[in-house]
Amino acid sequence: MDPMEVPAPPVLNLELPDPESDTISTMEFLARLEEAWAVCDRFDLQTEIWRGRILAAVRDREKRGGEGRGTGFLQWLREREISKTRAYTLIQLAESAESLVGGGLLEETSVNNFSKRAFLETAQADPEVQQMISEAANEGQQITRKQVRRLSDEFTAATSPLLPEEIRQRTADNLLPPRAVAPLVKELAKLPEDQQEDLRRVLREEPELERVKEVTCTARWLSKAAEAALAVRAFQQGDLDFDKALQEAQRLDALGLLADAVGQAQALESAVLKLHTSWRRLGGLQERLWVESGSSTPHLRELLTALQSLSGSTLRVSLGELAGGKRVRLQLVEESPEQLPPPPLPTPPLP
Repeated sequence: MDPMEVPAPPVLNLELPDPESDTISTMEFLARLEEAWAVCDRFDLQTEIWRGRILAAVRDREKRGGEGRGTGFLQWLREREISKTRAYTLIQLAESAESLVGGGLLEETSVNNFSKRAFLETAQADPEVQQMISEAANEGQQITRKQVRRLSDEFTAATSPLLPEEIRQRTADNLLPPRAVAPLVKELAKLPEDQQEDLRRVLREEPELERVKEVTCTARWLSKAAEAALAVRAFQQGDLDFDKALQEAQRLDALGLLADAVGQAQALESAVLKLHTSWRRLGGLQERLWVESGSSTPHLRELLTALQSLSGSTLRVSLGELAGGKRVRLQLVEESPEQLPPPPLPTPPLP
């Protein structure tokens, strides 16, 4: 065969139920479609793995060539309209396949027993979970994402050192559902040790399902607030003790409110930075257009005059009909840090 000749692709032929048929029940109709969908998913998995291997080969070949700049690889992607993110996702999938199959856990033919999402979940799971899933797949069982997640949750809830022994034991005794305990482990892992220990103390005192859910929410709010606070520039002024502020908000049972406030502050600062960039760019463009225009371009001059409500030091923006036609007026003044006074705090209401 000519080495450049592309072999004929395998034929995927599925028998789908007739949607116009009255002789098949809705339940059976959907079940057969679900079965056909699963076949496509497994076929797609094989395709994705091989695409990842091809992309890895292109990348590695270029490295061997000595350039190491990735230009040939990027050109290859552009010609096939593949984004870098998509390419590296496929390469990661191929590497996962090599890890499971090449590591001896999974037989090559057993890959067909996975859906694509189940395979990805397995590749990211703990080694013990990979072992159990691979054994089931090697025995011919069809592996779904739900099965992988259930086993992962059970393993995490039974073994994680982040959990107090009381929670692990109650999970092992089927008194706590693993699907409720696993998210707790994920959130605890984001927190510093002192905050973890405070929450573990609460769980030791009351290792019940409702308390597990409450502590999971608390841990989530703590991590969200701390993560957003790192990006809020307003907090970088002065000697703010954010950890103590978190503790006080937690004592008031207002962590959710604080996390929302910090998140909004981060979004607002980001919006102001984008606004400032657009404002300066618009001012420069308007100035250049004004120089190029003149009496022979009255309509262009009229347009540039209208833009002055956005390009000057004072901005006036309509909020639209939904806001009753109200407008927002903003004044942009660039000042050095030494000239910028702190904003006034709201006056508390009189008792």
